[in-house]
Amino acid sequence: MDFQAGILQDGNPMESLEKQLICPICLEMFSKPVVILPCQHNLCRKCANDVFQAANPYWQSRGSLISGGRFRCPSCRHEVLLDRHGVYGLQRNLLVENIIDIYKQECSSRPLKKGEHPMCKEHEDERINIYCVTCEVPTCSMCKVFGAHKDCEVAPLETVFQGQKTELNNCISMLVAGNDRIQTIISQLEDSCQSTEENSEAAKRELCARFDALAALLEEKKSELLQRISQEQGDKTAFIQSLICQYKEQLEKSSRLVETAIQAAEETGGAAFLMGTGTHRSGLSLSRIVEASKGGRLEKIEQGYESMDAFSVSLDHLAEAVRTLDFDPAEDDEEYFDGEEEDVEE
Repeated sequence: MDFQAGILQDGNPMESLEKQLICPICLEMFSKPVVILPCQHNLCRKCANDVFQAANPYWQSRGSLISGGRFRCPSCRHEVLLDRHGVYGLQRNLLVENIIDIYKQECSSRPLKKGEHPMCKEHEDERINIYCVTCEVPTCSMCKVFGAHKDCEVAPLETVFQGQKTELNNCISMLVAGNDRIQTIISQLEDSCQSTEENSEAAKRELCARFDALAALLEEKKSELLQRISQEQGDKTAFIQSLICQYKEQLEKSSRLVETAIQAAEETGGAAFLMGTGTHRSGLSLSRIVEASKGGRLEKIEQGYESMDAFSVSLDHLAEAVRTLDFDPAEDDEEYFDGEEEDVEE
């Protein structure tokens, strides 16, 4: 692997070197790189194994009885035959591994450039490298020795940085956990809302059924009472109609008797009159006429016979009971939440 040509072409050797150490599959720095023969390109061993298994689905492990498979380099598309060990039979590139280790050590130890590190505004050539605990601001060593923070308590910047970063991470974890709890509560509330709607519909159906049954019972009772009134009405009207027929019959007889009596009264001769009203002629006796004039002896109805007041029903108590209808008192619903407020810091 020729690194020197790529390094010389770029003005920044470290950045150019980093580009040479990137795996073309995962686009990260090589991890346990293996060299592909004979094209000499490098890949992470894991990436190479993924490519090999994708191209050879029947190859399972290094101990498999399958004799190997084909492997095509993702950089140049050159195809090679691998033995039964697969990519684990390829040679690891120790040189590239050593270069990666040296590169990481160099990156961690090299000083930052002036523009890469915050500088003190009061002392332009001094980096901000300490933290003023009293004023809670980062500052430089010159400010502590000669400047505004000479009487303040200071601490190493890295120590404060790590401590606050740890605290921030803990706060983030707590916020995430709080968000999870809030999401759980939201889910519970949504379930409660749905259950409330379902239970309300069931309660409505039950209430309608009970009122429909009560209405049916009232309708049945109304029909029964109406039937009793109709029966009484029929009995009374039948009795009155029979009396009317009897009185009409008596009136007809009395009318005929009146006509006969008038004819007898028009008789001028005494003998003839007495002979006409004598007992020897049926229906024209004076005693019968006298008896008929005194009025008939037919049955009469009592006063208030036509009244139906006995069939009045008072529904005031029932109406009052309906007006006072209410749901059965139940115990207070249990609180689903303990009432403690969740303080969520933003």
